Amino acid sequence: MANGQWYPAEWPDRIRALAAGTLTPVTPRRAATVMLLKDTADTPVVHMLRRRASMAFAGGAYAYPGGGVDPRDDDHQIRWAGPTRAWWASRLGVDETDAQAIVCAAVRETYEEAGILLAGPTPDTVVGDTTGDDWEADRAAVAARELSFAEFLERRGLVLRSDLLGAWARWITPEFETRRYDTWFFVAALPEGQRTRNASTEADRTVWIRPGDAAAGYDKGELLMMPPTIATLRRLATYATAAEALAAAPARDLAPVLAEARLEDDEVILTWPGHDEFTQRIQAGGGPGGGPA
Repeated sequence: MANGQWYPAEWPDRIRALAAGTLTPVTPRRAATVMLLKDTADTPVVHMLRRRASMAFAGGAYAYPGGGVDPRDDDHQIRWAGPTRAWWASRLGVDETDAQAIVCAAVRETYEEAGILLAGPTPDTVVGDTTGDDWEADRAAVAARELSFAEFLERRGLVLRSDLLGAWARWITPEFETRRYDTWFFVAALPEGQRTRNASTEADRTVWIRPGDAAAGYDKGELLMMPPTIATLRRLATYATAAEALAAAPARDLAPVLAEARLEDDEVILTWPGHDEFTQRIQAGGGPGGGPA
């Protein structure tokens, strides 16, 4: 294909099996991902990582720090700053318990995979440099699930800064995919004094890149991405500062985007509602347009 749209070779067969009723969709797992921004002289840049080619899901694709919700963060009463859990529940379209867990997942995954922590000792502060050995030991314990994020915050005496996040979009992995996620996308600005690093075992490269440049790389087929990644990049490219993007977040539509597939004769037509650029026409025995997937 001409662009860098991630497209697994097994999708056509799985789509046909779903249409035939021989494939039972996997229940999607709740997840969160964060588009971390920082300002440069002329435009914001976003922190992205490239998933290792060996990864079973989206190997080789560029993405943002993110991952699944930890059930242990559902109802543990953590110290919380910013909009209330009830506000977040309304914004995310879930109950308060799920809202806390999803916001926790966003903050936790940013810490696990980028070393950035959106929390502080008080409701109006953020921790500084988190690269010391003691911080790294805690980060590794959280990443290994030896320590829940709620327990980590409690032990450190930290307040989760939900006000530093803006909910941006919600995408659900297609029903025919083997690994499915119901993912909320958030936007945040890099806190002063903190530095990103590749702390993820799932990534072989991290970059700070202008959203427009990343989108151009995708369009040229140089950067592999999943539809929600490139879709959110195109929107981020319209903002002149990180603050502008954050200010725009409350008005963003969080209606979930779920791919739809239908059969027309021997052709599968795959669409993402509201995102025509990702439409694929898959002919029998091949990938999009009949070529190799």
